Amino acid sequence: MDPWSIIIPTFWDGFRTTLLLLVTSGLLALVLGTLLAAMRISPVATLRTVSAVWTEVARNTPLTLVFFFFAFVLPFLGLRVPFVPLAIAALVYYTAPFVAEALRSGVNGVPIGQAEAARSIGLGFSQTVSLVVLPQAFRMTIPPLINVFIALTKNTSVAGGFFVVEIFGATRELTNEFGNLVVPILLVAAGLYLVVTVPLGLMAAQLEKRLVVRR
Repeated sequence: MDPWSIIIPTFWDGFRTTLLLLVTSGLLALVLGTLLAAMRISPVATLRTVSAVWTEVARNTPLTLVFFFFAFVLPFLGLRVPFVPLAIAALVYYTAPFVAEALRSGVNGVPIGQAEAARSIGLGFSQTVSLVVLPQAFRMTIPPLINVFIALTKNTSVAGGFFVVEIFGATRELTNEFGNLVVPILLVAAGLYLVVTVPLGLMAAQLEKRLVVRR
């Protein structure tokens, strides 16, 4: 039997799982990260503290340890969920603080007069943040946000060590089965990651030219 008749379908399944992890966790991390960024600049001290603690703890915890908690500790505590949703939850938990910090740097770059003008016409804090501050912050932080998602693409490989057959998991299975094709298999795996990360980099460059606020 031709080994590539097994390698190609296995890689295709792994590539689809990687895309599922990337898109789902990326969108959820973007939403949660935006919320964390808004909490970080909130006038409510409790919200600022929660956001700051989450951000610092998550950013300084190894991703492998985060996956270990979601893949083993939560099921041990009685949470019976398939490994793919657990992997998505781990990636969201870990990535959202990086999104929040990128957005917070953009918020700091928005002139304070913008918020003062919004308040002067009667807008509350939530309206000022959602309608005035965050839209400008997003435009100024497009390159770092894209970099966060490129890093997320590579971080999905950690899921391969926790029973999720994405690109890395597929690579591990295939190299174990076809030891004489290790180099070609690794090259294919690297190429599949590049298929995702290179377009993201090009998109970042185009969006930066079109949308980034010039200071």
